[in-house]
Amino acid sequence: MQISPEKMKKVLYELFMKYKFTNRNAKLLANVFTESTLDGISSHGINRVPLFIEYIKRGIVKIDAEAEKIASFGNIERWDGKQGSGIINATKCSNRAIELAKEHGMGMVALRNTNHWMRGGTYGKQAANANCISILFTNTKPNMPPWGGKDSRIGNNPFVVSIPRKKGHVVLDMALSQFSFGKINDYRLKGEKLPYQGGWDDNDELSNDPDKILSKERGLPIGYWKGSALSMVLDMLATILSAGNSTYKINSKEIETAISQVYICIYPKVFKDNGLHEKLLEEIIDFTHDVEPISPGDTIYYPGERSSQTRAKNLKEDIFVNESIWQKIMALYEK
Repeated sequence: MQISPEKMKKVLYELFMKYKFTNRNAKLLANVFTESTLDGISSHGINRVPLFIEYIKRGIVKIDAEAEKIASFGNIERWDGKQGSGIINATKCSNRAIELAKEHGMGMVALRNTNHWMRGGTYGKQAANANCISILFTNTKPNMPPWGGKDSRIGNNPFVVSIPRKKGHVVLDMALSQFSFGKINDYRLKGEKLPYQGGWDDNDELSNDPDKILSKERGLPIGYWKGSALSMVLDMLATILSAGNSTYKINSKEIETAISQVYICIYPKVFKDNGLHEKLLEEIIDFTHDVEPISPGDTIYYPGERSSQTRAKNLKEDIFVNESIWQKIMALYEK
């Protein structure tokens, strides 16, 4: 089914007001969930709303809690999320990292005790819109076996890099599993198999069947052993910089919560390069675009290019939404 962005935003805003968020935060939540869906990331947009409401009902997401600074070390700060909404906390900490970057050239906020930030690329775009480069990452509950192991011990720890660009920001937003679990569930909702193997089934065989992978949440690390190692390193950094929970500690909780995140921003205008930034980006993108595709008709994209095209299409034609997801949202909205 197709839903206009305006209708989606209105329904979500009223839903979040119903669950006692402030007017400002209800608007922020509705905007972020809608914008992610508009960019074609339903797996971390509209599809997450019913689970988000469930976590509010269970007290996992604290409605009245927001991140607060607990320590400062020049251009580096530690914040505590107090188990508030991941979107609200991430927006706040991204803004602070941007402020520090514009004051010092570079800024970092390490956040602990927060919840899922939904689409990490949201905060990469936020930084790029403020003319900052960003490097952002989060740990998660264990949902991938370390390379060579059977049981999940490492997280798929999403990693984001954004670079501001006049013709369209570069935004890399990826989980360290071959497919994020939200994306795997997206394929499940559509009744489709993954295009590539994405994790292990109950027989310890690699599979592209969403149901088989989701049964035990054993995702396949990107780059096999390399993704496994990168996952561990990002978990270590998020944990020691925030003095928060590691994937090991998150595993002791029934539900993924009280996770750790890092927000690093760089303000490239301190270099006073007079347009060199844009020139160098165009050289790289043009060189990458100018390659013969393996399959005729295939298109080569830079990170963030395809979501920009999807956004333009959805603004023109409205947003495709899984009907069962929208029915769940409307049931919560009308209850």
